[in-house]
Amino acid sequence: MFSIFMLFTIFGQLVQQIMPHFVTQRALYEVRERPSKTYGWKAFMFSNIIVELPWNTLMAVIIFICFYYPIGLYANAEPTNSVHLRGAQFFLFVWQFLMFTSTFTTMMIAGIADAESGGNIANLLFSMSLIFCGVLQSPQALPGFWIFMYRVSPFTYLVEGMLTAGIANQSVQCADNEFVMFDPAPGSTCTEYMEPYISQAGGYLRPQTSQATSGCEYCQLDNTNAFLSQVSLSYSNVWRDFGIMWVYIAFNFFAAVGIYWLARVPKKTKEAKKEEKEAKKAEQSSKA
Repeated sequence: MFSIFMLFTIFGQLVQQIMPHFVTQRALYEVRERPSKTYGWKAFMFSNIIVELPWNTLMAVIIFICFYYPIGLYANAEPTNSVHLRGAQFFLFVWQFLMFTSTFTTMMIAGIADAESGGNIANLLFSMSLIFCGVLQSPQALPGFWIFMYRVSPFTYLVEGMLTAGIANQSVQCADNEFVMFDPAPGSTCTEYMEPYISQAGGYLRPQTSQATSGCEYCQLDNTNAFLSQVSLSYSNVWRDFGIMWVYIAFNFFAAVGIYWLARVPKKTKEAKKEEKEAKKAEQSSKA
């Protein structure tokens, strides 16, 4: 879980690379192409957003190979015979993370004058999203007022998609130093003493001590789904999370275009529109 959390920290570095380049391209467009009417502002915005997508795809492949396999997440899918499916799902979420980052960055800088201010705002919102995504604190532990941040944070759905695709449906075997050791009630075996608790909370007793009357050894988890449920995650939501992330990416795309139009595109005043209309009428009259 925390390896995925650390993967998200490259967000800040990507922002610092994209924003200065966009500001430079915007300055060139606004002093050269826009006055000469070489092409419109929509073409400028669309091209700056779309040009990032092939690079996102290439980097998603590199990140996936360097992250997914060395950590060993592929091994968790082997018992369920879904190695290819789970690997593809994890790759898709890495790809979405990069696309979200690039479109979000363009949205933030679209109407802001300099990359430094845009980067500060983007990293502030990123920090808020990361803090409330359910990794540092489970949603049950969040104050009632802040639970909305958990629901609106895009990283909530990225964490669920990546983590469940990476570790779901796998059995857990505790190491020797991870077992909880205790003695059962007098006159009962470890199994008799722990059976009601295990039926409710899960986990398992070490087979060597299951029938013992002292020195019981208990592991708190017997499968990864029990851990996922503790942090309110479920593999059944993986495609739902995939769809929700497309909504965030689409919102960033259209918001970037809208913000640029609102903040940077020159607007005609009523007087200018009236004069232009009168000039067209005069031109039509002269032709007639």
